[in-house]
Amino acid sequence: MIDHHELIADRGAERRFDSPVVQVVSSRDGKTFAAATADGELILIPRDELRNPDAWKVVEGHDGTLSLAQDCLENAFLTGGEDGKLLRTYADGRVDVLHEGKRWIECLASTTTHFAFSSGKQLELRKASEAHQTLKVLEHPSTVTGVVFDGKGKRVAASHYNGASMWFVQAKVDTVRPFEWKGSHIGIAIHPGGDALVTSMQENELHGWRLSDGHNMRMSGYPKQVHSMGFTRNGKWLATSGADAIILWPFFGGGPMGKPPVELARLPSLFVSAVCPNPKEDIVAAGFEDGTVLLAEIGGDDQRVLPLCSGQVKARGKVSSLAFTPQGGALIFGTEDGIVGVMDLSSQG
Repeated sequence: MIDHHELIADRGAERRFDSPVVQVVSSRDGKTFAAATADGELILIPRDELRNPDAWKVVEGHDGTLSLAQDCLENAFLTGGEDGKLLRTYADGRVDVLHEGKRWIECLASTTTHFAFSSGKQLELRKASEAHQTLKVLEHPSTVTGVVFDGKGKRVAASHYNGASMWFVQAKVDTVRPFEWKGSHIGIAIHPGGDALVTSMQENELHGWRLSDGHNMRMSGYPKQVHSMGFTRNGKWLATSGADAIILWPFFGGGPMGKPPVELARLPSLFVSAVCPNPKEDIVAAGFEDGTVLLAEIGGDDQRVLPLCSGQVKARGKVSSLAFTPQGGALIFGTEDGIVGVMDLSSQG
């Protein structure tokens, strides 16, 4: 028998929009959430108005949004679009055009000091303090499909066809460190301690490189493509979508090579479409293709799962993106059917 009461009703709110949600993110200060829709809207949700959808601000941004990221600033967001624009949107709804070109801006990443955005084969870097000026443009052998900075913000890496490329952000002379593996690499993640670089691939598997010596690592066995992945706060595990459970690859004790992954929160015949590890706790949020969102605790045999909302209770569509606040106490998710949901998970929530 299905329990029709959902935690989101007590702890949060949701609202449906007319376009699929491309990505969701929290601001660096944790005071505002943002959700980008495919048709170009950016929904701004103040943390203190989380349960009041009427107070959510909708900003018209792009003619088609492709990417969304935290800004370098504490309470602003970066978006890239099919219109060739890179926009900075502040929590109060003000918009600043940082770049206007002819090509789609497909990937974005930032630290507190720099941000990067890709158009085709080019990855452009800018300083936070000089957001309208190009610092450098890094050329890649094919279209950039993912961008990530390392934990210290000193290196930036990009995935592309036949591998990945890594660069030093502050280098006077830009020399690429190539990581080669034949095939189409469609996303990228870096270990928080800088131990490994991992890409998701077209072929329903992951590929990784140990950064100390470039040693190759293969992580396979997925029934579906991995569209979402993230390292846990201490780098012990890499959480991914692509199966009917959260898949956790061990990055300790010599792993992941030669070690089987751990499965969390298995829902037979339902596939995980998005994951997001909590930045403060050993917990992973997961979204499923039917719109179910849950929290799963990592550890031992006493794994605990907390359902937040169920696709069996209400049709929400495939979860496309999830994000915690940096403090870990609140969560946002978006779906392909245009649902944006937010929840306060803190003890005082």
